[in-house]
Amino acid sequence: MPDVGEGLTEAEILKWYVQPGDTVTDGQVVCEVETAKAAVELPIPFDGTVHELCFPEGTTVDVGQVIISVNVGGGAPPAPAAPVTESVAAQAVPAEAPVEAEEEDEPQGRQPVLVGYGVAAGSTKRRPRKASGGTASAAPAQQAPAAPAQQAPAAPAQPAPVAVSVPGQLNGHAAGAGRPLAKPPVRKLAKDLGVDLATVVPTGPDGIITREDIHAAAAPAPAPAVEAPAPAPVRTPAPVAAPAAAPATGTPGASSGARETRIPIKGVRKATAAAMVGSAFTAPHVTEFVTFDITRTMKLVEELKSDKDMAGLRVNPLLLIAKAVLVAVKRNPEINAAWDEAAQEIVLKHYVNLGIAAATPRGLIVPNIKDAHDRTLPELSQALSELVATAREGKTTPAAMQGGTFTITNVGVFGVDTGTPLLNPGESAILAVGAIKLQPWVHKGKVKPRQVTTLALSFDHRLIDGELGSKFLADIAAILEQPKRLITRA
Repeated sequence: MPDVGEGLTEAEILKWYVQPGDTVTDGQVVCEVETAKAAVELPIPFDGTVHELCFPEGTTVDVGQVIISVNVGGGAPPAPAAPVTESVAAQAVPAEAPVEAEEEDEPQGRQPVLVGYGVAAGSTKRRPRKASGGTASAAPAQQAPAAPAQQAPAAPAQPAPVAVSVPGQLNGHAAGAGRPLAKPPVRKLAKDLGVDLATVVPTGPDGIITREDIHAAAAPAPAPAVEAPAPAPVRTPAPVAAPAAAPATGTPGASSGARETRIPIKGVRKATAAAMVGSAFTAPHVTEFVTFDITRTMKLVEELKSDKDMAGLRVNPLLLIAKAVLVAVKRNPEINAAWDEAAQEIVLKHYVNLGIAAATPRGLIVPNIKDAHDRTLPELSQALSELVATAREGKTTPAAMQGGTFTITNVGVFGVDTGTPLLNPGESAILAVGAIKLQPWVHKGKVKPRQVTTLALSFDHRLIDGELGSKFLADIAAILEQPKRLITRA
């Protein structure tokens, strides 16, 4: 499992596109995984035959753990041969031990890495594995394919990478019995939390220490937390999760009386929750509202739909609201800023990466349009359409969600009049767009039915005072009330 983002430690396997026995080629997408930021497709950096899928769909796997093994020897999957070294033989590996495809020596050519992340020299080489017990270490075991005894079955002078039989216990930790078994991300977590691995009770398979074990050991009073839950029928994951799935879809009679359903918090939803808590308790939020007549903008939307310059492009109220925001930011540049706590500085941004909050099946994400301030109306329309389509497909990349400076969230599509949105971390303001409804409104001295909406602006009061926030919000409303100001104020 590679690190598909900046410092991510785990990912969930969403879907396998291959099965054991399938032939794969370098660069072929073999699975889709979900990290805390997005769903990402993973290519395989080998040519060969799939030997084993190490984890089923729905499993959360630590970065650095083997998820698929490939036979790259050019023939059928190798039969269990003699032990690689004496230290490996001592592990009594069963015949079904996973086969890990590694490139130990590739003198030239491309070193495959994730699509979109460039090519890094030596990215597929692995560090020697250490062992604390015995006279032999895991490092010689890893190097064993280069020895004559192990190369005998293979064709001579074969430059392609070979399949190496590696026991599961050696994946990231030592073979010796005296050292606690834990994967590198778990060891780092223990170090960060000041937990001694020797004092942790492992609950993972084969005595491996898991992340949950580390958190339990770091908790002030782990024992009561374990014994406090309700009786077994409710707290045991397997009995609750299976029958609860059917009632969730509306199917009656499939439950044995379970009154609760527990849904694991992971992936995008977990990251969003952490970000929102951090935002709410870091930046002092202030929210202001304005209700106004948006009838003229709605008429302009209909006119633009038939404009030849907008042919084939999606034109909707959000497009003109986004354009009005960009014009208002240009007139009130101090609104587009960030708070640097470490340097104790306010960072003014002279560009606008416009974020659009998108609700997806995996949770809320906020991809942004880079340098939106430089885009024409047709370019902005195309960028919005691509952003929404990519988000709905679950293909938004981590890079697309980084570097935002200002966000728009459209709660009106759900029939909601307004809300008090939370800031996207690292940004100074967010605009919530309410539902556009036909309402009685005083227009030219008479009460008439008009299209009316409410905008809500939440901002960081450390960066934006009441005057600036009010002027900015009023400016957006004025532009949308008289959309000709998109030209006169741009």
